Amino acid sequence: MPLPLKDTTGKSMPKNETEITRVTRSKEEAKASYNRISKWYDLLTARFESKYRDVGLQKLSAKEGEIVLEVGFGTGHCILALAQSVGNSGKVYGIDISEGMCNIARSRVKEAGLSERVKLKCDDAAKLPFEANFFDAIFMCFTLELFDTPEIPTVLHECQRVLRSGGRICVVAMSKKGKVGLMMRLYEWLHKKFPNYFDCRPIFVQKTVEDADFLILDVTKMSVWGLPVEIVVARKV
Repeated sequence: MPLPLKDTTGKSMPKNETEITRVTRSKEEAKASYNRISKWYDLLTARFESKYRDVGLQKLSAKEGEIVLEVGFGTGHCILALAQSVGNSGKVYGIDISEGMCNIARSRVKEAGLSERVKLKCDDAAKLPFEANFFDAIFMCFTLELFDTPEIPTVLHECQRVLRSGGRICVVAMSKKGKVGLMMRLYEWLHKKFPNYFDCRPIFVQKTVEDADFLILDVTKMSVWGLPVEIVVARKV
């Protein structure tokens, strides 16, 4: 009988988590891939991502004066929206593994005249380079499902650590919850065969956030190309 899969903290993972398709490419490969496509990323994903990130931002509802972190900010569209929401008295931080993405986002922030309230880092979200209890809110859009299954709890526990008591998190991600249909099977097959092109894969979004000891506040279900998407808002308690 196989041993239960464990996360990087040593905890046994729920049985249904073992059904998630694993990420086989290394972080160095992921970084190189995003560096290569960074200049074309908006053309490739604008129609796909914009609707879901807008709903997620609305659900997170960043407020004037708050300190907010975006994990996996890509080319910086949500960073700009968050910076507008927190105003002159707030701050927005971002972390992304790709230097190419970081460079484009920095240029976008500078062009918008928001450099004073935005700080971007090129680093790994599995070990956030921020002190504990620092942020009022965290936003992640199509990022959590890029991490390999055992590392997802580590990322969320890092989010727990850097959030203040009562702080909010919004996770937008492809969802494996519900009936596994043809599109789900096809997409997971493409993810296994072509991981550099189909790098996201469906995960159990709400349950994963709950297992990281967050209190669920709101769950919105949507779909893209027949694949489920969950937008989960939760609070640190």
